[in-house]
Formats: sequence, C-alpha cells, structure tokens
Amino acid sequence: MVVLVAFGCWEKFMPDRLQIKPLGRQAFAPFGDVIEFDGNDCYPINNGMADRYHALARVELGGDDAGAVISLVNSRKFDLPRRVDHMEYHPYGSQAFIPLDNSPFIIVVAAAGPAPDKLQAFVTNGQQGINYHAGTWHHVLLTPYAEMRFVCVDRDSPDDNCIDFHIPESDQPLLELP
Repeated sequence: MVVLVAFGCWEKFMPDRLQIKPLGRQAFAPFGDVIEFDGNDCYPINNGMADRYHALARVELGGDDAGAVISLVNSRKFDLPRRVDHMEYHPYGSQAFIPLDNSPFIIVVAAAGPAPDKLQAFVTNGQQGINYHAGTWHHVLLTPYAEMRFVCVDRDSPDDNCIDFHIPESDQPLLELP
C-alpha cells in the first residue's frame, strides 16, 4: 500500500529545470550508495576463480517482521523531456537497483525530510547500481535510453513502506537529456 502525503502549505523548492550530473560516490552519498566495480577493493574467492567486491551497500531493514528480498524489475523506456510529478520514499528500509543491461539510467533524489526539496538528478555510466538509504526521496527509475532489467534488493514486511508525494503541477521541474 502507498501512503500519499499532502501538505497544506507547500512551498516551491523546485527549480524550473533539473540538471543531470554524472553519478559519483561522493555526490550521491547523502542519498545512498553507488554499487560498482570501479574504485572498490576486492578479494579472491572460489579457489581464486572469482573476485568478490564485498559490502558495497548495506541493506536497511527497520520495522516489524521485516526481511530482505531480491526481486527482478523490467523497466520500460521513458520519454524525455518530462516533468518530475512525484517523489516517494521508504521509511523503514533501503532499496537497491542493480542493472542487468549495459545502459545508463537516470536517478532523481532529494534528502530525507518532510517533503522533497532541492532535487538532484544523476545519470549512471550503464554499469553502476544504486542503493537508496531509508528515508531518501526518489523518483521512479528513468530509463530514457532503452528498456532495462534490474535486480532489486529491498525490504519486505506486512507494514507500509512507501510514502508518495505528488508535486503540484505548477512546481514540477522539467527533466531533459543534456
């Protein structure tokens, strides 16, 4: 179930247009983790036949009767430009998306708080995954280059873990490819 958030005194925090920046660990750190091979240490496993890049992100599991689940996601191609019309967050758990296809995708995020403000947009290099920290506002994954498949690692529990915020139409920033 999705819980809708509405505020009677919405203030415009949104720019008219969002600039899409390359995804990097430092810039994304306030929102979550970048999951990638580049720049991470590894160690050999399976009698030296494989390298393990260990603990690239932590799975957060708050709330009652929560467990980690692994799912597969098929994402349709999104057309850009488009308006950012809503954001969501998961108060009790993290959510990771790891691409199975070598295609970039776009992430729109905002820091945890009562309403999404100061939105930021990032584009992956096609081989990076992301893990949203619990409470991080985010838009649905945007796949403007191609349909994509993802492994999703997140929290499963009988309680609600999705808060949805609809941005007033007059305040919806435009997102377009550079």
